[in-house]
Amino acid sequence: MKNTGLIILSIALVLGGCKEKNDVKDISMSVELQNNQLLKQSDLPYFAPDFSKIKNEDFKPAIYEGIRLKKENIAQIVNQKDEPTFENTIVAMEKSGEILSRVMNVFGALTGANTNDTLQALEEELAPVLSEMSDDIYLNEQLFKRVSAVYNTKDKLNLDNESAKLLSEYYTDFVIAGANLGDDKKTQLKDINSQLATLTTKFGKVLLDATNDGALIIKDKNKLKGLSEADLSSVKTDDGNYKIPLQNTTQQPLLSSMADRETRKSLFEKSWLRADGTKNDTKAILLKIAELRAKKAKLLGFNTYADWSLQKSMIKNKENIRSFFDELIPAAVAKATSESELIEAMMHKQGQKGQLEPWDWNYYGEMVRKEKYDLNEEEIKPYFELTTVLEEGVFYAATKLYGITFKKRTDIPVYNKEVVVYELFEEDGTPLGLFYGDFFARSNKRGGAWMSNFVEQSELYGTKPVIYNVCNFSKPADGKPALVTFDDVITMFHEFGHALHGFFANQKYPTLSGTNVARDFVEFPSQFNENWATYPEILNNYAKHYKTGEVIPATLLKKIKDAATFNQGYAFTELLGAANLDYAWHTITVDTPIKDVNTFENESLNRFGLDKVHAVKTRYRSTYFSHIFGGGYAAGYYAYLWTEMLDHDAYQWFVENGGLTRANGQRIRDMVFSRGNTQDYDAMYKAWRGKDPSVQPLIVARGLKK
Repeated sequence: MKNTGLIILSIALVLGGCKEKNDVKDISMSVELQNNQLLKQSDLPYFAPDFSKIKNEDFKPAIYEGIRLKKENIAQIVNQKDEPTFENTIVAMEKSGEILSRVMNVFGALTGANTNDTLQALEEELAPVLSEMSDDIYLNEQLFKRVSAVYNTKDKLNLDNESAKLLSEYYTDFVIAGANLGDDKKTQLKDINSQLATLTTKFGKVLLDATNDGALIIKDKNKLKGLSEADLSSVKTDDGNYKIPLQNTTQQPLLSSMADRETRKSLFEKSWLRADGTKNDTKAILLKIAELRAKKAKLLGFNTYADWSLQKSMIKNKENIRSFFDELIPAAVAKATSESELIEAMMHKQGQKGQLEPWDWNYYGEMVRKEKYDLNEEEIKPYFELTTVLEEGVFYAATKLYGITFKKRTDIPVYNKEVVVYELFEEDGTPLGLFYGDFFARSNKRGGAWMSNFVEQSELYGTKPVIYNVCNFSKPADGKPALVTFDDVITMFHEFGHALHGFFANQKYPTLSGTNVARDFVEFPSQFNENWATYPEILNNYAKHYKTGEVIPATLLKKIKDAATFNQGYAFTELLGAANLDYAWHTITVDTPIKDVNTFENESLNRFGLDKVHAVKTRYRSTYFSHIFGGGYAAGYYAYLWTEMLDHDAYQWFVENGGLTRANGQRIRDMVFSRGNTQDYDAMYKAWRGKDPSVQPLIVARGLKK
């Protein structure tokens, strides 16, 4: 997520688009269920899942049993004869489904990071099952009457602030979900939700196959001139060929090193066309998703899906998104245009005639960077060994800012041998939680980078956070050091920023805890944490040569900083392209159906001048835009840009107030990062910052305007 990652769907989102089958009632608490590891509270520290005992076949019965118990709990709330109160209705709902949440947290982790045929089949089966269950709750007239009765007397209940916020959240969620609709419309809505749950799950599955099948196979080593021996070793297969796997973004990392133009073009086209015109084509799926979302919005009384989706966001409405984009696009495109001219000139200088193409940008751009800043990616990679970056960079920054310390645990079972585990402690030694890191790409792991919880912090349940980060870095050959790119370093800081947001949670109710916040706020702590990757005190502590232990030379450090704004016109324009595609797909109405995906995509980018620079393509095409068609960011991808604004504005406060200090770290932890969803986001940010956020620090940081 260095703007590229993706947080795995939380249990709230999983349940928010789900369903249930009639065979749920046929599963009772048999002896087999009683022995199911997933249905037991773990004996491990922090109730971490015991992967040494969990089997694939445990998930289906455990999830269906969890659904049965949740339905039973909800029925008890609805059927009770006592008058509705905060405790017997709202808190009772909060407590319902504890077992289901626990099981789904583990299931969601494995289906994202370590899936297999059994888990994929169950994931597809469960999508409509969970959708129906969610609808049965949020469209239950009697249950909504109880929630409304409590909500309408909220001023007389003398609730503490967090409880009042929980009550408001539940009431609002019912209304947003369609609780005020008539029976006929509720039936229609249930059908739409069921279809969407199935289709979004299918999109993710087909895209995973498309990404795996799209790998470029090269038989002639000469076609890979420019790649380092380490890169060649990492992609060499047992049969002597070379297999270059695709990452989830349009551009691919190795394009910056490939000297052979035809090979570059082949790799780019493999990426660009992975799910367009192949056996894993996603166009029909995403068209149906967009159509159904527009229908859902109209059914709920809104003109577009974005209007409906943004109700609880920090940005408030789609008009504010459009204004925000319009403020950024001209500067980004202008910067990309000047970069394009510079890079094309380098291409011609190297003897390559013609127009700069998308597959040329990173290759010749790297040459420009070397010439202009004398910075070579291969020169700096030896200073970024993964474990050193993690322990002496990412963790060290957290210690300096927040006082927390770390201890590696090798006694905690993991779901894959590549996963590492650390225990976190407060400054006074109080245990804080467990952190799992899963950093290398695998064929059974979806693309991108994300954070989520195995266990969420909650005073209600007496639980502390158990959190994992997942990335997709290139795995080194056996016996070789895990050297990562500087972009990978930024990703590590980013994802651990999400983890810190979860670790700092201090809420009673899990619904409001940690990262369970609006999409256009959740990326703020993570993007803010990226700033410390280049902070001199932090960088000098982790950027050490893996062979000699030598700290990165000051001259090389200066090159990294000087090059920080290089290629930012490209990076920002491709990101704006993706964000505008998301905006376009979710501001269509039922009266303007889309017939051709590629035509709509091209027109949407052209409308705002985002295709003006020929060689700059959108970060994600619609066909592999998993954030919005397979994940939880529909009508919300703008959040990466919005929270980047918050990130740079917040860092500017640190610059103005002494930089990296314990006092400054504690202040933002206490006032923002530990608050979860217990306050209005604007008010919370303003109380800490002292004023509303400004877009100017973002523009300056990106080098779009000085």
